[in-house]
Amino acid sequence: MSFKKGKIRPVKRIPIDNTQEYEEGFDVISGAITVIFQQQARELSYELLYRTAYKLTIRQFGERLYHDVEREIAQYLESTAEKTIVPAFINSSSESSSTADAGSAFLKTVKKVWDDFTTAINLILQVLYYLNDRLPKYNLPSVYDMGLGLFRDKVIRSEKYPIQKQLISAMLTQIQLERNGDVIDHSSIQAAVAMLVELNDPVTNNTVYAVDFEAEYLETSTSFYQIESQKLVSSYDAPEFMRKVEKRLEEEYERTVHCLSMSTEVKIRTIVETQLIANNLKTLMEMKNSGLESMLTADKYGDLSRMYSLFARVPAGLNEMKAFISDYILSLGAQVNQQINSDLKSKSPTLEKGSGNIAIRWVLEVLALQDKFDKILDFAAAKDKSFQTAFNEAFEKFINENQKSAEFISLFIDENLKKGLKGKSDDEIDDVLDKTIMLFRFLQDKDVFERYYKQHLAKRLLFNRSVSDDAERSMLSKLKRECGYQFTNKLEGMFTDMRLSSEMNGYFKDYLEKSPPADGVPPFDVSVTVLTSTFWPMNLSASPKCIMPPTVTQACKAFESFYFDRHNGRRLTWQPQMGSGDVRAHFRKSKHLFNVSTYAMVVLLLFNTENTLSWEDIKKMTQIADQDLKRTLQSLACAKYKVLVKSTKGRDILPDDQFSFNNDFTSNMARIKIQALASKVETDSERKNTQDKVDEERKHQIEASVVRIMKDRKKMEHNLLIAEVTKQLSSRFMPSPVMIKKRIEALIDREYLERSAEDRRAYRYLA
Repeated sequence: MSFKKGKIRPVKRIPIDNTQEYEEGFDVISGAITVIFQQQARELSYELLYRTAYKLTIRQFGERLYHDVEREIAQYLESTAEKTIVPAFINSSSESSSTADAGSAFLKTVKKVWDDFTTAINLILQVLYYLNDRLPKYNLPSVYDMGLGLFRDKVIRSEKYPIQKQLISAMLTQIQLERNGDVIDHSSIQAAVAMLVELNDPVTNNTVYAVDFEAEYLETSTSFYQIESQKLVSSYDAPEFMRKVEKRLEEEYERTVHCLSMSTEVKIRTIVETQLIANNLKTLMEMKNSGLESMLTADKYGDLSRMYSLFARVPAGLNEMKAFISDYILSLGAQVNQQINSDLKSKSPTLEKGSGNIAIRWVLEVLALQDKFDKILDFAAAKDKSFQTAFNEAFEKFINENQKSAEFISLFIDENLKKGLKGKSDDEIDDVLDKTIMLFRFLQDKDVFERYYKQHLAKRLLFNRSVSDDAERSMLSKLKRECGYQFTNKLEGMFTDMRLSSEMNGYFKDYLEKSPPADGVPPFDVSVTVLTSTFWPMNLSASPKCIMPPTVTQACKAFESFYFDRHNGRRLTWQPQMGSGDVRAHFRKSKHLFNVSTYAMVVLLLFNTENTLSWEDIKKMTQIADQDLKRTLQSLACAKYKVLVKSTKGRDILPDDQFSFNNDFTSNMARIKIQALASKVETDSERKNTQDKVDEERKHQIEASVVRIMKDRKKMEHNLLIAEVTKQLSSRFMPSPVMIKKRIEALIDREYLERSAEDRRAYRYLA
């Protein structure tokens, strides 16, 4: 049996019409898109539609399908713009409806078209889901993005109809109406903004909101606030102006939060701040009867705080405010200085009270200013460090413009430590001392203050005038913290002398009891203070002339005998101008115990044997210097307690004056303290003498500083040396370059330094 070899042939395919297949499929999809836009999508079979789009996509009709759908959507949007949106803005411009309502109605129409379209495009996306996933292969945007682009170009930016212009105008009009006080529908603006934010501009790659709306919104806002600025300035005072600005800022913020994009918030805020605040800084501060000066004068912390907050919003605001307040502080300080100096020149003070009270008044007025601006700093400037620095610089400037400020501050401390702190608690005492230290910090010439403080402290210690030893030491500790050990070294030495003298007087009393001198024990109690000459501010090397009563001379010799038995190689120089004594006086109707200076005691004892003495008699019998004798006689015959009677009226002591014991003197007090009268504020000649002593001491300090620096550096250029010396001494005083240069020359003459051979502007240290 034989078999014939056969062949297997492939089935012959029947050609399919691709065009027909696509058109049939697209007809289905096109019809569905129409139904979707008609808002009847529930009648559709999405499974059928999805399979149809899927089939066309895998048959390589994806790109064609995409563009045909794009055309269908474009046609729908063009028709919608013509039939729905255009009539809406035509109606909104009719005169029969209010501007606010008409604009809102137009925006609501656009919102409805937008909402319907986004709903429809999402449904179309479901139909074309498979195609949408493969669009990157064709380098085409997603179906949803394509739809948004068509809405932008066919509706919002339609070339046929001025929809864009009408939309932006309606939005801006609504905002303008609200700025003018009308009530508007925020939701309509909010919806329009949300729509524009979702649409992108293909050129700038920004949102249509930013390109089409925001730019024009900011431009119209600038124009509005330019006019608003002029209106507010002309209509309101400074506090009301600021309240209006705050309200505008709050309104714009709320509008941005609830209606616009937050990307606009900084921009619109900047416009309001620039037009209402930055452009009106000086105008606002200088407003007559309501500006910054009026607020400062009346301590209007609320208004000042509001100004600080508003000015902090603009770049130059706080600097302008600081500069204004600094100038204001300087003007107040100048007034205080001028008034005090005028009072000192015009006043014929009772020497004890007048000028001293003026000095204290100056300090109190400065402290009142300091307290005033401390509160302004705390309550109105948010404790801003830059403001505090500016305030301090202003205080420092006007305080140092008063050449007597160091003396005044020392006098103020002196007054408080003598009697001003009596009855105060520890906290109150500490508060007063802290305030004086605060003023002390402002002083540039702290060495001048040190000299005055030494003089005043010496008198308090020697005449036992301090109200509290603890307060004295507390003040000393504060000065030590401020300036260091060197500043207070001699002051502490003065306290040490007082302590050792107290102990020594106890030993002296025992000495008198156990080993009485050959010429007998003094008939009165003796207390001697031994001072170390290098610690105390007065010249202790010479003893002023004064003829003491025999009993006092006897007491001095007894103490010398006691002292030299215990200390070899030392020398005592008696200083009667610094002592005091108790004198019991008997008058016709009363008797009193007077605490007086040593000079006054010597003068009073003369009247034990004489009823009347002339100026010349007293001078001859006591040998007291003229100036000291005049002050002593003034305290006894011209002050509150007239123990002596002067032959002529007035306070001046004349060469032909006669003095007699006032036998008719009466007082309710058994013990009376009569202080020697002296001008508490130095005269011009005394101040010059003090300054000369300070200058002399400064020479030594500058030279010591130069030597210290050069010993360490070995070689140094002139300007660098000047700068370093100034830096080292600035805590005590500000040396001038001329003064430093003179001391350098003096050191070169004395061969501590030499000029460098390589550079004549440099110096070398010579060991």
